[in-house]
Amino acid sequence: MEQNEILAERYELAIQRIREIEKEELVNGAISDYFGSVARFLMNIDAYLRFVKDGEVDKASLGELQEWNQRLYGDILPGNYESNFANPAYAVAKLGEEYGPYFAVLAAEMRSAIALAATQKLEELLIRMELFVEVYASCTCEWKESGKLPAYETLQQILYWYVSDYSDITEEEKIRTMVVPEIGFETVLLAEADLTDVRYLYHYGEYVSENEIKTAEFMNTLPQETIDLMADTYTEGYRMGFVLGNKDLSKKKTVEIRYSLGFERMMRKAVENFAGMGLKPVIRRTPVGILQGGGLFKLGAIGGNPNKQYDYDHKDDKALVWDKGMVQRKLEVFKTAFEHCKEEAFLYAGPAVQEVFGETPFEPVSKKEAPALSTEQQKLVVEYRSQAGAIQREYILEEERSFTIIAFPVPEIGENFEEIFRDIIRINTLDYMKYRRLQQVLIDILDQAEYVKIKGMNGNTTDLTIALTELKNPEKETLFENCVADVNIPVGEVFTSPRLKGTKGVLNVSKVYLNELEYQNLTLQFEDGMIVDYSCSNFDDEEQNKKYIRENVLYHRDTLPIGEFAIGTNTLAYVIARKWGIEDKLPILIAEKMGPHFAVGDTCYSHAEDIKVYNPDGKEIIAKENEVAVLRHSSPQKAYFDCHTDITIPYDELGELTAIRNDGSRMEIIKNGRFVPEECRELNEPLEN
Repeated sequence: MEQNEILAERYELAIQRIREIEKEELVNGAISDYFGSVARFLMNIDAYLRFVKDGEVDKASLGELQEWNQRLYGDILPGNYESNFANPAYAVAKLGEEYGPYFAVLAAEMRSAIALAATQKLEELLIRMELFVEVYASCTCEWKESGKLPAYETLQQILYWYVSDYSDITEEEKIRTMVVPEIGFETVLLAEADLTDVRYLYHYGEYVSENEIKTAEFMNTLPQETIDLMADTYTEGYRMGFVLGNKDLSKKKTVEIRYSLGFERMMRKAVENFAGMGLKPVIRRTPVGILQGGGLFKLGAIGGNPNKQYDYDHKDDKALVWDKGMVQRKLEVFKTAFEHCKEEAFLYAGPAVQEVFGETPFEPVSKKEAPALSTEQQKLVVEYRSQAGAIQREYILEEERSFTIIAFPVPEIGENFEEIFRDIIRINTLDYMKYRRLQQVLIDILDQAEYVKIKGMNGNTTDLTIALTELKNPEKETLFENCVADVNIPVGEVFTSPRLKGTKGVLNVSKVYLNELEYQNLTLQFEDGMIVDYSCSNFDDEEQNKKYIRENVLYHRDTLPIGEFAIGTNTLAYVIARKWGIEDKLPILIAEKMGPHFAVGDTCYSHAEDIKVYNPDGKEIIAKENEVAVLRHSSPQKAYFDCHTDITIPYDELGELTAIRNDGSRMEIIKNGRFVPEECRELNEPLEN
């Protein structure tokens, strides 16, 4: 109680000072405009905090809630963002090249207060407001004395120590909300909200677009049996991930649920299903801002995105504070947070993810004004990810956890949304026994091969040789996993970890979306399974194209290996995508089932290579590692990359996929986009019809 009183007193002092800032003009015009605009935003946050605390959010009309949503997010919507100080280009134009990026990051950090106000997290809200007041005080004091702003290094140090000092709070919160099944804000909302009244969407504090509203309204029109089918497919896939992975689900007590707003009916039923497995749900929020370590990746209970360009502009804000000392500090508090929750972490079963797709494709603008990581900082990011991943695996054992992912469209996909949605339900609930039988035919052929040859057609320049692991005991062993609807829904692929030595050539695809970013004419060149060159045609400048790929596919590394070779068999998904013209909007989860695909990064068995895995026919899958992953025994820091990005060649760009025995004899699997083996001709029926 005493701590709460102290926090409340500090908060009142901070918000009172912020109210005064709006009226003061103690520095030059542009910087006064900056502080005034951010102060007004924080006063809106304060008003929203009280609106929620007083219970007004429960009584407000839909119109009032929508007005609040606009007050909180309207300033960064396209059209407004161009003249907002959170836009690095605008901030630099008004405040200069040195100070502009800093003040844009500070403005973006204040925006992380929205969710904190919605969930009444006063301490985390307070430290952001105190940061703003501290920066303002530094600027006004120096301006009074010298007529100038403080040295950039002075302001940078304020931000640096803010991130360093408060990392323990944010890391503790991040880990607790991931593994501790407390009765939190989101779990209560999911369990108790009146889902027939779309006003509940505004209680999260997330941006609510037409997608979320129309999705919730559409879900309310579906009969309960359809909702049950969707939820059952999702939760059964999760359970089967443990069964097929030979993992003991009974040892676990917590499942992390990730979903998009509007799908609460499905999630409520899923929670019931998980309870039947002995699992309690945890729901966390997407990290936002420099302190929480926000970026492009979204997780938890996800609302609409007011402006993807805003996210892209701020994906590397850490460049302002990232050095060896910060990396060490972050790793220390990360480990401490896990240590505090180590018992709960042991009981964590893994994430169950529901994704959405269908939004207008995003083509980012790469702004020179936005913060960018130096070469040294890029190396530190790689180092941090590697060591943080190792710490997490100390407490959450990879060989004992699993996951599942399923995806559905949002209304933005087009006027045929409802028909497309029903078709996606059809894809997600295909007869997995049928696909298991057909895919076994392909595996029996591939197990005879020394390597596989893949060539493109219709303008696709792919010319790849994929080397396969030597199979020594074909009676009991196999190279490819027969993947049905478990961790990756829908059904439809066989996959392996290729041998790197001998894997070579060019992988090309005319257009692909990876983690919501578009790549045009993406080309990767491999030698002995490692990327040696890459290009795309997104930008006129070739250097900018390479930078785009290096940042978002290689994740600042010089190279990555091929971690997976797979053949997608879900021709129905391909045909439905063509039927509705949504190929460019499908998530990789579905797109990877629509042709052969190749993952760069870790293998599918990353950190669990030594766990025995069997296909339904009883054969053990032996191709679970490559020449990089095997280094886990001698140099663990070199064995993993903590990324895995799938790139698919669609059937209409696939000229040939042929398995070749060590005597040179050839076994055609796909020719001109059609499956060749007689027993698999059934897969061609959707294509022909």
